[in-house]
Amino acid sequence: MYPTYIPLPPTPNTSASKYGLFLYHEGWKKIDYHLKLLQLSGVPVLFIPGNGGSFKQVRSLAAESDRAFNAGPLEESFYQSGVLTNAEANFEANRVDRVNGLEGNEEMHSLGRRYHNHLDWFSVDLDGEHSAMDGRILEEHTEYVVQAIHRILDRYKESLEARSKDRADLATTVPKSVILVGHSMGGFVARAAVVHSGLRKGAVQTVVTLSSPHLSPPVAMQPSLGYYFSRVNRAWRRGYSSSKRPGWRGSTSTLSLSHVVVVSILGGSRDYQVRSKMASLDGLVPSTRGLTIETPGMLNVWLGMEHQSILWCNQLVVQVSHTLLQLIDKKSGQPFSSPSKRLATFVTSLRSPLPQLFGWMSKNELSEMNQLAHKPATVSVTEEDFSPHSCSKSIKWSDESHEKDLFIETYTVTILAMDGRRRWLDIKKLGSDGRDHFVLVTNLVPCLGIRVHLWPERGANEGSSVNQRVVEVTKKMVQLPAGPAPRQIEPGGQTEQAPPSGILRLSSEELQGFRFMTVTVAPRPILSGRPPPAASMAVGQFYRPNEGRVILSPLWITSTILRHKDVQLVENHPLLFNLTLSVSTGVLPLNMEIKTASCGIRNSVFANEEPGDHEHTGLCKLRCFPPVALVWDSLTGVAVIPNFFAETIAVDSSPALWSTRRGSRESTVIILVDPHCAYNIRMSVSLPAAATRFLLIHGLQIAGFAIAILLFTLMQQARAWELDCPVPSVLASMEYNLKVPFPFVWLSMIPLIVYTFVELVSLETTSSFASFLLVSVACYGFATGAVALLAMVTQIILYAAASMQIFVKLRCKIWIQRANAKIPVWFWNQMNALSSTWVFGSIRNRPLLTVMLLSILLVFFVHPALGLIVLVLLHTCNCYMALCSCLATCSRSQQQNSFVPSPGQALDKQMDPTKVDNEQIASPKTVITFKDAQLESFNYSHGLLLLHLIATAMLVPSLVAWGQRLGMDKSLPWFLDASLSFGIVLHGFFGSKLDINIPLVPLPTASNSDSGLSFVYALAGLYSYLAGLALAPYRVFYALAFIGVLTVILRILERRGRTKGDYCSKRRHFHRH
Repeated sequence: MYPTYIPLPPTPNTSASKYGLFLYHEGWKKIDYHLKLLQLSGVPVLFIPGNGGSFKQVRSLAAESDRAFNAGPLEESFYQSGVLTNAEANFEANRVDRVNGLEGNEEMHSLGRRYHNHLDWFSVDLDGEHSAMDGRILEEHTEYVVQAIHRILDRYKESLEARSKDRADLATTVPKSVILVGHSMGGFVARAAVVHSGLRKGAVQTVVTLSSPHLSPPVAMQPSLGYYFSRVNRAWRRGYSSSKRPGWRGSTSTLSLSHVVVVSILGGSRDYQVRSKMASLDGLVPSTRGLTIETPGMLNVWLGMEHQSILWCNQLVVQVSHTLLQLIDKKSGQPFSSPSKRLATFVTSLRSPLPQLFGWMSKNELSEMNQLAHKPATVSVTEEDFSPHSCSKSIKWSDESHEKDLFIETYTVTILAMDGRRRWLDIKKLGSDGRDHFVLVTNLVPCLGIRVHLWPERGANEGSSVNQRVVEVTKKMVQLPAGPAPRQIEPGGQTEQAPPSGILRLSSEELQGFRFMTVTVAPRPILSGRPPPAASMAVGQFYRPNEGRVILSPLWITSTILRHKDVQLVENHPLLFNLTLSVSTGVLPLNMEIKTASCGIRNSVFANEEPGDHEHTGLCKLRCFPPVALVWDSLTGVAVIPNFFAETIAVDSSPALWSTRRGSRESTVIILVDPHCAYNIRMSVSLPAAATRFLLIHGLQIAGFAIAILLFTLMQQARAWELDCPVPSVLASMEYNLKVPFPFVWLSMIPLIVYTFVELVSLETTSSFASFLLVSVACYGFATGAVALLAMVTQIILYAAASMQIFVKLRCKIWIQRANAKIPVWFWNQMNALSSTWVFGSIRNRPLLTVMLLSILLVFFVHPALGLIVLVLLHTCNCYMALCSCLATCSRSQQQNSFVPSPGQALDKQMDPTKVDNEQIASPKTVITFKDAQLESFNYSHGLLLLHLIATAMLVPSLVAWGQRLGMDKSLPWFLDASLSFGIVLHGFFGSKLDINIPLVPLPTASNSDSGLSFVYALAGLYSYLAGLALAPYRVFYALAFIGVLTVILRILERRGRTKGDYCSKRRHFHRH
């Protein structure tokens, strides 16, 4: 089969666009495009590629959907399917059936052998643009997707009208909505299109996103990008609210999204580009209209996947394709109009019921089996209305004779073969002593290989009242992903125990009212003239809820960084081994290795022969089933790891962020291990993996902290100027800010203030304060180290360049004079004539003004990053010139001081703010040397250089996206980015010197210590700190722009004050020596 992409021509009333719209067709024959468009009759699905993606990425989903429609629905599964929770189904409002947890269940099971309609896949060609880096590109993509949706719906109407002229084909229903499927940023574009003011009402009712960011952009550096995300998310919150509010574009109409269902599919911890917290729908879409699910916990998938592989992973593509086909209503041939039915279809087909089985999610208030136990005897529970977990009557075993029933007297029941026997377990006897829970793991298929019943009392005669009150719970069994099939020499002669493929767990509430339990195995014919090998095909056990539970403290977990630790499981241990990790594996990934120590062969023939490792391993593989691990996190859901022998446990959670739910601060790991065998579990924390995950999760937080640290550094420099002390260097100011107890304790109080405020005003609890404070301080320390390293590197580079210039100027002065003498006189005359022109004369007389105008023009008319690059070059030039002047002065005094200062000696002549006394401050007429004045100028310019360098680097991704569209995009930069960058340019030019530092805030602590620019830097640093905590570093541009506007005002006041003579004596002056 070959893919064909049929272009859809634009409508006559729309202008030509660089984007395109295509219809996907799967086949090997050449087709007539026009005829194919006239035959459109399926359900329209529009695929939206992500950042730098291609429209051809639709092929995997479209081709598999075509195969799924032709092959029909998947085989019937006898395992329990996912059910809606009380919050998702809104039981009290909708009166949804509590037993099935599904509205419209009968429609979904009436598919038969074919689906009711096929899917027509469309795809938009967005020219491979980087929409994750620029807000304007994202908005343009949204505009085109809205046009594409209208074009698709109009095309169906045109096709139907054209067919009706020939053969009166009026029975086909014209689609009224389009299903949107978006990958990466395409998923956010799909959501933005839903709340777009130009979209027709009801044109989109279902949105499926694959690894798409929703709460915040992956690269939250550009202000316009963050603002666009905030605006779209604000519209979604208003759309689902009950009160009527205006739309997100300021319109007076009410935007209702009650008919829209959104499903967000995440890649898990393997997706390094879009974290699970970003892709979550929490706070945006209510649980009655949205579903967030990770691929490791998805039915028939069970795999974490990378950002791109989520598009072509066969397990995921097959499951999503069949789920979309199940949305089609039999009557209309289009998706269900009821959003509850659509959400129930997604939950049933995608989500595993494992979280509800173990009580990790909300449970029904009353067990339906408990209700069935007390039903009147005259009512048969074999009817589907009262036994949702019963097997179908059409399933018949070849031999259902129960003459050789077995009566189990131990807590653990083991089934060795498919012998057709029924095993009786006395719940009252075996469930005593606190063992009121039951668990069963098996590799037999429910209904076809094994059946489980609950009996209020023992009965055997057909049609008796006891039998009529028997409840079957076979289909309550939940599917587990089976590992590789065991090796077989001949049919039935496997040399390894098969991994479990299903688990059944019954709580004390579900067992209440019943006396007996029966586990029945289907009969199996003899293979190869002998019975099948003795191998445990199913293992069940009565257990205590707290039995086998181990809580690992944070100290115990962190100690494994230095040395691994072991946990021993002896034989006859609980089948469910519950590990509660007090520190989430999202912060500290845990390496776990399970080895079999023994497997109940002490009395075997090898007991006296001391079997070697090979024989011991072979027997244990035949005796014990492979362990299975279930990892639960409240944010990311459940992940299942079959054949769990050596794995790294890591969840994609963020437990130390101030917007994280409290439950995610710990991880739960349940290991299903054979109770007949003894195991040794070795655990250790992977430090490289922990560091990698720390940077991935908290990278945006560190970026915001870096700006805050530089603003705090400028605060110390401005404060030194206000106290008439030497201006310290960047490194000296950072070192002072880290001094304990103050000011480091004062800065570390910011997380406490934020945490307390969120606890008071938020309805939902946040993360643990200890982990929140610890991780925030760690991010602050990491950002400090990164800024210090950057400061050292730039300082060394500038010092080396200045030293080279001084060396060349001093050592090669004679050579330069000779070179100048050889230059013809006419060349000097031409240069002088050129420099005397108006343009060059203005540049020579006012170079700062000229550079500022160039930077402003680039900011508003080209790209803001280019204007900031000019500003950074200006700061570099200022630092370079100040340092050259300082070193030149030192070189001239070399005869008196026979050394050239090193970077630490020349640049770190600093004051100690702790030893400053107001009475010891120099008088206003104190004279400082020219060298010291240049050194102070370098220190302050160096701080501005680092601050604006990081701000420029934050806009580099947007610059890269702009460069891709160079020559095609004639629009101006987004006004928000340009205006904020303009404020930064004003700060760089008008605040390049500290002589504008005018007292603004009086401090009552001492005389003559009014705070000016230092107070402004402190407030901006606090705001940047909070922006980092909120994972929104783009907000620091607001603080920097505010500083720029304020410096202009201060410069005007300083000029007026200098004219009046008020500020001329506020600062020391220098004499050139």
